Amino acid sequence: MTVQSPENPSRRSRRSSTMGDMPLNDMPWWRWRSTVRSALHMLSDPAFQQEYWLAGREEYGDVTDAVYRLVEDTWLDNWPAERYLGSVFRDSEETTLVDAAVLRVLRILHQVGPDAPAATYLQHPDWPEALAACRAAHVRLALADGDDPEQPPRTLGELRTLLRTA
Repeated sequence: MTVQSPENPSRRSRRSSTMGDMPLNDMPWWRWRSTVRSALHMLSDPAFQQEYWLAGREEYGDVTDAVYRLVEDTWLDNWPAERYLGSVFRDSEETTLVDAAVLRVLRILHQVGPDAPAATYLQHPDWPEALAACRAAHVRLALADGDDPEQPPRTLGELRTLLRTA
């Protein structure tokens, strides 16, 4: 990738207010980070899972949607998060935590199947371990971005708006 000088008007030095010093205009890293964070947030919050997924509410999609968002653009189901060190992820702690979360969630998805009801995932004996791994990654990424990890996850509509406007 060639980085153009800041004097080039097509590469203004616009920066995200919540994404630290990582520039928005170098690559679509911020979209990838946003979707990974969204998925980790939902996969890490048992109260959210009870209120939305078990209740069948659609504002956030289902478990399979969250897993898809976790791996869709980054292909974290095919290669390690370290591949995105310095672009999507800030440091090796983030990549290690994200890899642990992805592996635990995908193991359950492959055992249960992609279209199982939410209760099947949440009752899986390894779900608490996956939930804890997602929580550790979610908290680390949220704090690194200057966000409160305790805020509710963004709805699919809010996430779409964020990704279009950022």
